[in-house]
This record gives sequence, C-alpha cells and structure tokens, in this order.
Amino acid sequence: MGKICASILSADFMKLGEEIDLAASGGADYIHVDVMDGHFVPRISFGSFVTDKLKGRVGLPLDVHIMAEEPERQIDSLAIEDTEFIVVHYEAVRHLHRTLEYIRSLGKKNGVALNPATDPHVLDYVLEDIDQVLVMSVNPGFGGQKFIPSSLRKLSELRRMREQSGASYAINIDGGVYPHNAAEIFGAGADMVISGAGIFAADDPKAALAEFRAIADKFPQ
Repeated sequence: MGKICASILSADFMKLGEEIDLAASGGADYIHVDVMDGHFVPRISFGSFVTDKLKGRVGLPLDVHIMAEEPERQIDSLAIEDTEFIVVHYEAVRHLHRTLEYIRSLGKKNGVALNPATDPHVLDYVLEDIDQVLVMSVNPGFGGQKFIPSSLRKLSELRRMREQSGASYAINIDGGVYPHNAAEIFGAGADMVISGAGIFAADDPKAALAEFRAIADKFPQ
C-alpha cells in the first residue's frame, strides 16, 4: 500500500504534540520534517533542536528532508533513533555518492530530492545507492503551493528507471498534494506522498487523513 508522510511544516506549532498524535492515530506512516536554512530556500524552519524533542515521543518514524546548503553538516545531529530517512538535495550536495554512503553508515536510509527543473537522469550513476527519490512538485521552501503538473511525468520516469535498472528506491513526492489529486499521483508512480496543508490546514484534518489512507491503500507497492 502507498505510504503517507504528514508534514509538520503546516502544523500548528502551538500544539505540535497534538498535531503529531492526530497524524499517528489517523493513519499516517511517517512524520515528515523539513529542515530549512534560509539560504538554499528562503525560509528558516527547524532542525535538530526539534527532532531531539520528538525523540521517542512520536510513535512514527521520521522522514527528514534537509533543504539547506552543505547538508552534510547536519546529518549527524538529525540521525536520531526515530529517523528512518534522511533526504538531501541533489542541487546542494557536491559529493553525492559519498553523502549517500555516509547516511547509510549511520544506520539510516538515504534519499535524494530533485527540484522541479532537475532531470531525474542526473541520478543514473547512483540509482542502486539510493533508498528514496523525492520529487519536488513545488519550488521548495514554502508550504501550500500549487502542484506542478509535470511532476507526474517525473514520477513515471523514475518508476521506469527503477524497473530498468533493478534499483529498489522508494519514490516520494512533496508539494501541493491533497486528497483530490492523491490517486493520480500514486497512479503515476509514487510509493509515498508528503502532505502538510492537505492534512493540517484541512477543515477536518482527521477526515482528510482518512481520505488519504483510503486512497493509499488502493495502490499496493
């Protein structure tokens, strides 16, 4: 079945614990954490000081997405026991293979995020070294943006590349994901979807999660 990552970037920080509990009880598979530095992307969000507070209290694994220059400097502090994935941007890493191997050496799964204009074939020579490819379906840095339709073609191409290469990476997507387009996104090739506003900004977050769960369960991976 498809996986749902609830992005706390769109949660109410005044009641973050309650929002995470809602995601966990409502059917989410991961808590998605966006780490922003104000340089690679315009905004600053949170980092290890937040993940340290979440340690042992979430009940779900963390999917950590580093949107920062020199992401290698933050990997160690984000590799807590609850973290399953640490995802870095292709556009921000100078030595990608080395960084992917380092994340695995810490006992974590790695991932590579691709900005909307980045060709997925830049990963051709490291496909077998990747645990997750994250397609950015908005320009990174802000929640609540409109989904970029060409992202569907990128999902399909990444699935084709995986089949042809024999690689086993998961395909994830982030940006503009809501219940109304989730089925099309899973159908195009996503194994996982990330949603923040589609869950936490919904009129009824619990109902939105239930709708996401029902859709994701229709797509065995």
